[in-house]
Amino acid sequence: MATTVSLTTTYAGEFAKKYVAAALLSAPTIENGGVEILANVKSKQVLQKISTDGLLKNSTCDFDAQSTVTLTERVLSVKDLQVNLQICKSTFHSTWQSIEQGYSSFDNLPTSFQDYLLGYVASKVAAQNEVAIWNGATATSGQFDGFVTKIALDAGLPTAQEIAATSTNITAAATVITELGKIVDAIPAALYGKEDLYLYISQATARAYVRALGGFGASGLGSNGTNAMGTQWYNNGSLTLDGVKIFVANGLTATQAVATTKSNLFLVALWNPI
Repeated sequence: MATTVSLTTTYAGEFAKKYVAAALLSAPTIENGGVEILANVKSKQVLQKISTDGLLKNSTCDFDAQSTVTLTERVLSVKDLQVNLQICKSTFHSTWQSIEQGYSSFDNLPTSFQDYLLGYVASKVAAQNEVAIWNGATATSGQFDGFVTKIALDAGLPTAQEIAATSTNITAAATVITELGKIVDAIPAALYGKEDLYLYISQATARAYVRALGGFGASGLGSNGTNAMGTQWYNNGSLTLDGVKIFVANGLTATQAVATTKSNLFLVALWNPI
């Protein structure tokens, strides 16, 4: 059975060779290097975790091994996903793209449409992947357990590192700095200052933060904001908070934020185009 194709057309001439699509959510978590990618994993990948204590002791004349080395592991499993689309060529015989098909009874899909559709589908898959990376659930078709899902299920995460913020505060310019500051304050000393430490935030929180730094409110920056430029200060550059780099992840919902090192976030993948 072919994929359902709904056409709205006023065919009466030639096609302008342009397509317009709905706005797509990109996948910045992968595109901008927000996670570690483990490629070509066919089934499972085991990550070894090591922790030690009591390494440094007072010097003695004898060798006395009193330190503790603890090895644990996390198993990352691959979930098979697929994209199946089938489009009937005859659907386009009475549309603006018909001239591109030629006049043979063995017409092909219009070249421009075929190329465009491939790019569009790839973008849609990327958008769905972005959401799944952070908030996906294996029980949902087309998804896998995302980082936020796994964090919620991790009984070993210290309660002190789980920050509850009033949802409206973290997306409001007047209070976003205070709310994000709570997360930074909860970062363990062993992680603060790490090169790959990031504060992952949503688009909504990022907009509020940019607006707060632009001044004209109770953000503590005065009426002119950053560099005395008001709301004109930001030009899609990098953002930081208290020395912690900010990463805008489209897959996070408006009120979600996560502080961690990039080296603590792994995504396994096996690319198998058919």
